Amino acid sequence: MKTYKLTGYVLGNYWGGGQGAYPCERLENNDRKKLMQEARSLLKSGGLDSGMGFDGLIGAIVDIEIIDTIEKDGRKYKNSEYETKFIGKLTPKQKTFLEDCRFNY
Repeated sequence: MKTYKLTGYVLGNYWGGGQGAYPCERLENNDRKKLMQEARSLLKSGGLDSGMGFDGLIGAIVDIEIIDTIEKDGRKYKNSEYETKFIGKLTPKQKTFLEDCRFNY
């Protein structure tokens, strides 16, 4: 069985001007396509932001944990792999900023 967990950072416009990043909502789904659809929908609605309250979201860097679980002899074993994606319309400079945020927070 596969499970998908999404974490990351959103880039948004501050109310007084300028831009900044903040952690995004943590999402989980057993269907990767639905997980990404939910993330894109929340980005568009502003709900992917986990509490900063931006004036509008621009995009996000998301880390997807792909968890594969098997059961053998009554015990569960999990293997995780990770991939990173960008969503929204981001410039190369904004993508670099979000990548830096992941490693500096």
